[in-house]
Amino acid sequence: MATITRFPFVRHLSGAATTYVQHLKTGQVRREGVGQSIWFRPLGAAISEVPVDDRELPMLFHGRTSDYFDVTVQGTITYRVLDPATAAQRLDFSIDPATGLWNGRPLDQLAGLLTETAQQQTVQLLIRHTLADALTGGVAATRDAITAGLADDQRLTETGVAVIAVRILAIDPEPEVEKALQTPAREVVQQDADKATFERRALAVEREAAIGENELANQIELARRQEDLVAQRGANERRAAELQAATNALRAKSDAEIEVERAEAKARATEVVGAAEAGAEAARLAAYAELSDAVIMGLALKELAANMPDLQSLVVSPDVVAPLLARLGNGAGARESA
Repeated sequence: MATITRFPFVRHLSGAATTYVQHLKTGQVRREGVGQSIWFRPLGAAISEVPVDDRELPMLFHGRTSDYFDVTVQGTITYRVLDPATAAQRLDFSIDPATGLWNGRPLDQLAGLLTETAQQQTVQLLIRHTLADALTGGVAATRDAITAGLADDQRLTETGVAVIAVRILAIDPEPEVEKALQTPAREVVQQDADKATFERRALAVEREAAIGENELANQIELARRQEDLVAQRGANERRAAELQAATNALRAKSDAEIEVERAEAKARATEVVGAAEAGAEAARLAAYAELSDAVIMGLALKELAANMPDLQSLVVSPDVVAPLLARLGNGAGARESA
């Protein structure tokens, strides 16, 4: 949109680099060009502003295939006004000298022209194809048909409009039809999913079986090792018992030999002591044989007194002394007669 500045009796228009401005006065072109900045009198001026930049026109329309299915075509047309002077003559691009706004709706007219031409080409194309063909290869075919139709359209050429590009975003059937068409594909996908699920479950079962066999093999190996361990422990215990028995037998034999040696030594010691005591006793008896009875009696009394307990008093009766004195007397008489 042009920018118009008001001054007394005159106006100033500042154009943009992407707009073509044409100034007419009394039917004659006074100034024209892209990016113009002009002074004009509002009462005698007719000014047109035509955009010359690339513009995007979205389009959405319906068509019917040869098998009577309705489809929706969605796309975008990129166009440009190559001859703005011609376009200003064919369409109303005039602006209000006071506001700078278009007096009409030229872009809507141009959009309607492009859309109707594109829709006509699409309908003619779809009517020759089935729904399956339209969905599988219809995007490229529709784009080519619209591009060729717009390029050959005489009205667009005379208006000075050129189509830069045509893009078809989608060709969609009705929701019920689309769902029906998706059913076989969904079934295939579901079958593939079920197959993958079954294969995964089978693989899981195989892995579980392998794990079970591995555990069983481990248990068998563990049992075998425990058996070997028990056997080895038994052999070790038997070996230890045999060694202990041999040690005990050797210790018993050694103790017996030691006891025998001790007994023999004790017997020899007893024999030596007995012989010594016998010799001492014999010597003692030989010495007593040379003593008198009185002396022997005195020694006997001395020995008796040494071995008797501690006595506070001793009473000797005549009955005890008389026989003793008689024996002493008899002994003395016998020695004298001898």
